[in-house]
Amino acid sequence: MNRNDQQAYDRGTSLFSPDGRIYQVEYAREAVNRGAPSLGIRTSEGVVLAAQRRTSSPLMEGESIEKLHKLDDFLGAASAGHVADARRLIDDARTAAQRNRLRFGEPLGVETLTKTLSDEIQETTQVGGTRPFGAALLIAGMDGDGPDAAPRLFQTDPSGAPQEWRAVAIGSGRDDIQEFLEDNWSEDLSIDDGVAVAVRALLESGADLDAASVSVATITSEGYATVPDEEIAAVIEEYGGDDTDADDAE
Repeated sequence: MNRNDQQAYDRGTSLFSPDGRIYQVEYAREAVNRGAPSLGIRTSEGVVLAAQRRTSSPLMEGESIEKLHKLDDFLGAASAGHVADARRLIDDARTAAQRNRLRFGEPLGVETLTKTLSDEIQETTQVGGTRPFGAALLIAGMDGDGPDAAPRLFQTDPSGAPQEWRAVAIGSGRDDIQEFLEDNWSEDLSIDDGVAVAVRALLESGADLDAASVSVATITSEGYATVPDEEIAAVIEEYGGDDTDADDAE
């Protein structure tokens, strides 16, 4: 294969290389991997979403960086990757949720919303003149009503492939965070336990975190709620300097 052929596969968003790869999708995944980390944890009572907010200057207002998003009363999302691409997908998710309420008078299911967005993401890998979204989302929420509502957590990928998870991380430092989640996740986590595990997992990324640089939200049968900075600061203060192995953690 000559150099011109290689460049053609590299530029094409809808061309498979001879080894079955779409390079632009892989580049989009790399954009996600370079973004500030976000994670989701499914607990027995609901889902916890957490994200690190990175500022490029001490003069920047950290609260202006949106990493967690309320989609509907019982739906939320966390993003990693290109902010502008993520905002476009978030807007489409909110539109889909409201459209479902207007048409059917009920909230949109977590899996249904994830597959709707994944269809949109996948289309960019199949149509010429576009590029893949350089962002990944964690879609979380409650399926059903009242005490019988079930927490669900899904991840979207720049290829358009959705996956359901018990706990998952996206963005930079994913491997270390995911390893921590695998060691510390359990079926009987409460929502408060989930918040603590989420903040501790972000500490595993090696970043120097404080409450102002971390966003945490919960989605339970009572709806979407933002965790106060005081609770986040308490967890960081307790575990910020903890070098204990995950196996020895409570």
